[in-house]
Amino acid sequence: MVNHQTVDDRRATLSAEDFSALRENLREQRLFRQEQLQQLSAAATRADAFLDRQAASQTEVRVKLAASARMVLADVEAALDRMDRCRYGTCHLCRGPIARERLMIVPQARYCARCQQVREAGR
Repeated sequence: MVNHQTVDDRRATLSAEDFSALRENLREQRLFRQEQLQQLSAAATRADAFLDRQAASQTEVRVKLAASARMVLADVEAALDRMDRCRYGTCHLCRGPIARERLMIVPQARYCARCQQVREAGR
């Protein structure tokens, strides 16, 4: 089993209960994204039979949805891996703790709020 270390934050700590709830949330997200990708794939197969303008635009939407779902799925799986390796809740850039509040909202977060803002400003 995973060592449930607490992650210190200036305002709060990530308790074992928080950790368990976050792990369950991530597992549910993973299942949802896997099912979403299966449904999009099945819809694409059906749409291949109807190659008209509307089907082409629907195909474009499905392709973008699938790309987004794959990206989120990869983030979720990476977060679950960090949990397994006892590295969950640590920012990938500054190596500081990610705030409990941030993790409760975005459990797959790789960066603390400050580093996330820096990354987004650099885009």
